[in-house]
Amino acid sequence: MSNHRIGIIGGSGLYSLSGFTNQKWVEVKTPFGPPSDALLTGRLAGRDVVFLPRHARGHRLLPGELNHRANIWALKKLGVAWIISVSAVGSLQKQYRPCDIVLIDQFLDRTKGDFEHTFFGRGIVAHVAFAHPIAEELRRRLLKAARGCRAKIHDGGVYVNMEGPAFSTRAESLTNHKLGYDVIGMTNLGEAKCAREAEIAYATLAMVTDYDCWNEEHDHVTVEMIVANLKKNAVTAKAIIQQVIPQIPVEPNWGCHDALRNAIMTEKKFWPKKTARELAPLLAKYS
Repeated sequence: MSNHRIGIIGGSGLYSLSGFTNQKWVEVKTPFGPPSDALLTGRLAGRDVVFLPRHARGHRLLPGELNHRANIWALKKLGVAWIISVSAVGSLQKQYRPCDIVLIDQFLDRTKGDFEHTFFGRGIVAHVAFAHPIAEELRRRLLKAARGCRAKIHDGGVYVNMEGPAFSTRAESLTNHKLGYDVIGMTNLGEAKCAREAEIAYATLAMVTDYDCWNEEHDHVTVEMIVANLKKNAVTAKAIIQQVIPQIPVEPNWGCHDALRNAIMTEKKFWPKKTARELAPLLAKYS
């Protein structure tokens, strides 16, 4: 039996999934600092699953405070080979209504801060391919599961990753709308970049909570609006997750599971011992 696990990153309410058994909270120490929270391991739909509350239980972390490297390293350490990200987003186009789901396939970076979204450096150089940042094999399975659950699903889209924590100005929102981008959020790009370097398949269920502030026909986004729609979206997300898990292969054999094979530029003999030790969960099969 495979020991590869399926990871779920999302709001705290997701770990109340029906049928999620043998639950155990596990503390994981990483070379990059603490992850958002302890990780919840267990069994769901016949598979080993690890859940990470992105913003910590009780929603205590800002988007800019998320330690994506620690989060993904911890998931990798626990044997995760696939990650389903459940994320609240604002809609940038009229056809994406609140409580719809957009299965994104691209990202656009609108952040300005000096964020660490790579495991490499400190003597080991790697450049992973990121033209297609979402694992298409996982995305297609999520699409099939969502349709099976009769969710209002949209196939494909560009996720604009903004910095936050404030929502967009109207000028920013109008610009993203007029450029034809699809949804906007604050968290997923860093996760996707680190997941690719960790050779983990990553896909996003972008759960629409609001119309951002470009659409004058609707109320501008508020926390109250987001929370209300998050609760509705969580029910749909849980149903999709439970349906998709049995459709995920037992062994990781997709292209992204080999992302580092031709990406590491530094000859092994030059790897600093400390860096190689810190990256052991990522580099094990190349050591």
